[in-house]
Amino acid sequence: MAASARNSTVAGGKSAAECSGQELGIERVLDAPRQLVWKAWTDPGQLMRRRGPKGFTSPACTIDLRPGGKYLNCMRSPDGQDGWSTGRYLEVAAPKRLVYTDSFADAEGNVVPASHCGIPSEWPMELQVTVTFEEHEGRTRLTLRHAGFPAGEGADQAGVGWNEAPDKLAESLR
Repeated sequence: MAASARNSTVAGGKSAAECSGQELGIERVLDAPRQLVWKAWTDPGQLMRRRGPKGFTSPACTIDLRPGGKYLNCMRSPDGQDGWSTGRYLEVAAPKRLVYTDSFADAEGNVVPASHCGIPSEWPMELQVTVTFEEHEGRTRLTLRHAGFPAGEGADQAGVGWNEAPDKLAESLR
């Protein structure tokens, strides 16, 4: 059942959708039914197997998949550095649409500024991710929008990982 919550806020009290920052958009058609792609995106065990860019792993992930529910995820770089992210689900419309916030976090799930992770301080405390899952000729069209990046290289840097993540997802669905 679809449900939604009010817009979340980012630095300066604006919602991610209202930020003057950049938006990253990615679209892929995956050779798997929509329900299977949805589960791979929302099941903690499956998410841990395919999260992040190539060479990265996800040793920890919790998901409370409901409007207002939270997630906490750890992404480990090839050199062993852990980066945590957290957020809350604003809209869960299985298996069609998912909207959630995205923030840097510590291992306990507390939101921390990007500077905690060595990223410039102009990065907002919270961004917003919208993922749609559309049936497309027996396959699934996955569209991702990650909004609220600061002007500059923010979206470009995130785009590297997000562009590799659907490839890992496609491999995990085989």
